[in-house]
Amino acid sequence: MTDQAVNIGDPERPTAGAGGTGRPGTDASRPARDDHRDTDAPPAPPAGADRPRPAPAPAAGGPDTAGGPGRTGGDAPAPRRGGGPAGAGRPAPDGTRGERPGRAARDAGAHDRQGAGGPGRGRGQGDGGGRAGAPEDRERPFFGRTREIKALRVDISRAGLDTLAGRKAPRARVLLIAGRPGSGRTALAEELVRDLERGYRDGVLRARLTEPGGEAVPVERVARALLDDLGVAAPAGADEDDVSELLRAALLDRRALLLLDDAADAGQVDALLPENPDCLVVAVAHGPLTGIPDVRPCTVGGLDVKAAVELLDTYAGSVRITVDPQAAETLAELCAGQPAALVLAGGWLAAHPTASVADLAKRLRAVPDDDGRPAALRPLARAFRLAYETLPAPGARALRLLSLAPLGTVDPQTLSGLAGCSVSTAASLLDGFVALGFVRKAPHGQYEVPGCLMPFLRERLAAEDRPAETQLARARMLERTVRLLQSCKAVTESEGAPARRRLAGLPRALRFSSRRAAAEWLEQRQPALLACARLAVADGELDTLARRLIAALVRALAAHRGTEAAAPELYGLHQLVLGVAERRGLHRERAAALLNLADLDAGTGRTRDALARYRAALDAGRLANDPYATGRAMESVGGAYQELGDWQRAADWYGRALAQRLARDERADQARLYGRLGAVHTYAGRYGEALRNWRAAAAGYRRLADLPGHARALSEAARVQEYAGRPEDSLRTCEEAVEWARRAGDARLHAALRLRLADTLDRLGDPAAARMHRAAAEGLLGSGGLTGQPGPAGQGPFDHPAPSAYEIRSGSQKN
Repeated sequence: MTDQAVNIGDPERPTAGAGGTGRPGTDASRPARDDHRDTDAPPAPPAGADRPRPAPAPAAGGPDTAGGPGRTGGDAPAPRRGGGPAGAGRPAPDGTRGERPGRAARDAGAHDRQGAGGPGRGRGQGDGGGRAGAPEDRERPFFGRTREIKALRVDISRAGLDTLAGRKAPRARVLLIAGRPGSGRTALAEELVRDLERGYRDGVLRARLTEPGGEAVPVERVARALLDDLGVAAPAGADEDDVSELLRAALLDRRALLLLDDAADAGQVDALLPENPDCLVVAVAHGPLTGIPDVRPCTVGGLDVKAAVELLDTYAGSVRITVDPQAAETLAELCAGQPAALVLAGGWLAAHPTASVADLAKRLRAVPDDDGRPAALRPLARAFRLAYETLPAPGARALRLLSLAPLGTVDPQTLSGLAGCSVSTAASLLDGFVALGFVRKAPHGQYEVPGCLMPFLRERLAAEDRPAETQLARARMLERTVRLLQSCKAVTESEGAPARRRLAGLPRALRFSSRRAAAEWLEQRQPALLACARLAVADGELDTLARRLIAALVRALAAHRGTEAAAPELYGLHQLVLGVAERRGLHRERAAALLNLADLDAGTGRTRDALARYRAALDAGRLANDPYATGRAMESVGGAYQELGDWQRAADWYGRALAQRLARDERADQARLYGRLGAVHTYAGRYGEALRNWRAAAAGYRRLADLPGHARALSEAARVQEYAGRPEDSLRTCEEAVEWARRAGDARLHAALRLRLADTLDRLGDPAAARMHRAAAEGLLGSGGLTGQPGPAGQGPFDHPAPSAYEIRSGSQKN
């Protein structure tokens, strides 16, 4: 058997000397180098080859030789962007024209960019006439669709119903491209956007509204991702209406072009429509968007015969097409002109250089139809079955497992985890699948499974793999992801830290060369990582792995981006943890998730929502018999009531929290809670109680040898004495606070307290002494120091900070 495709997925077969697939001089005893690292095209054929190039065979199996998660296998470094470290990638092809790919497109899912005629390389490009293989993504030509593009351009210039009625259009115009997956509908939209984008000064925003599995992407997630592309921050935890309104407000004064791919229904598109007629929306859907006015769909069917034959030419080479043009036309008709089916047929021809086009047409005609499948899907189903059944068992298994990849996006690390092979072997497998038309290359060393092929892969997986094997593959992928995230977090630790020592013991393929490389990997993979967490939780059978994955992702995001910048992502992750904890009855984890969610709610002004969650966390902490969770929850309930201005309830809850801290002899927490009690009593005008609590706080900080805290507490006691009408006592206490600040060696605190002392002296009628203290404060800080305008009790520059959130760890989160 001469088919080169037999080598796909066979890690034991060497690549050199296999029918001319290896480079001259390649050592068959080691993995083939990835010499196409500087382009998106597969390797060129051997010099002098004058026939269609077969699909590349994978590298021989063996230990991982990749240089890290940012690399694609072998010794080849990952593509670089702007001279950055390995792990950075190139801008996305297919119409982005050098723009940074927006997170909207990345988070909602990979684009279905199957060319309208399929991806191809035009004649005269690449290897020369007559040579074949997987076309180069960056030079992917566009075939046919002249009539459709003309109709869409006419629709743009057509006057809308509001214009005809003499009114200004209230919203953006919507162009609808309707067609089945695999019909090239997205490629047509991308080609239209490429032609129109020059007229929109604020650029193009892209989002996919349906995930590869067919689930509609929530509008809130899409709108948040589009806002992220616009550089507008959306509050963590905001609901769909709020985020959509924020998006419309952001687009109100912009002239932007929106590409909304694979819309599930009209409601999704309607919620994202800008209220600005200067914007234009290009929507892609299966059918009409009923409910959106003034939209006429441009229906996409199969390619005409001429365009379909041109697409086959880019794979099979001009020789076989020229020799038998009638067979090529017959093959195009058997594929019903569907670009996805034509790409698979072209990949088969590229992998079988000795087969004629007529041979393929005969084989395709012999493939039986599935009577239970809609007639419109049968050509693609036949082409997929023919191409799939030529794969050897290891390659077919790896291809089936790609249906488990989150968002249909995969890289060598992901496939390595799914298939249980080395990273270098996984990279070779993926390159082979690209040549056969099963997957396509994406930016940053990633690959995309076309959405139209995902149902076929899932059917094969369900039919040919036992559920236990599928579950094991998913578990391997999750475990690999956890280890990568742990490595991503560990690289941020200082030298000599325990995490750094563990990092040194990991295989080279799981290590990052620098913090910057890890941060870039995290940013590029973030949509897939978040989707991976959602899928793991939805599975329900791998909850321990799901919790470990979420914990590792939370730590990595916090380490690289900070908790405030990553708050929207963290909010969703904490919700996933809450779901698992409620499903499994894990009260401790439920309390931790509720506390974290409540903290984020409180940080965005949703205080009443935060209060409800704090009280639910208190109940969960009591069920878990966790004193740390219950103490934290009681203190946070008091903080929420304080924010709402209910001083009586705030003092009551702070008192309960303090009683628990006293019983457990937790002195630092006691001092903090005494201060918080003093603040709410001050607000309520109960100065006697406030003064007693601030003095207790000062004594607690002094016992802890926390001199700055002791000085701040004395300063607040002085403030209360002043409010109570005891200025002389206030002056003495403030002077004592200044002396303790001086002993603490905190110049900023010392200066702030001198300014407060100066204000007190002014009120007591001693401006000369006040000027002296202000001059001393300026000497401590230099010119342009603090203003000396104290805020209200508990809120000024002297108030100790509120207790920071802490993570309640569980045994499942250990490495």
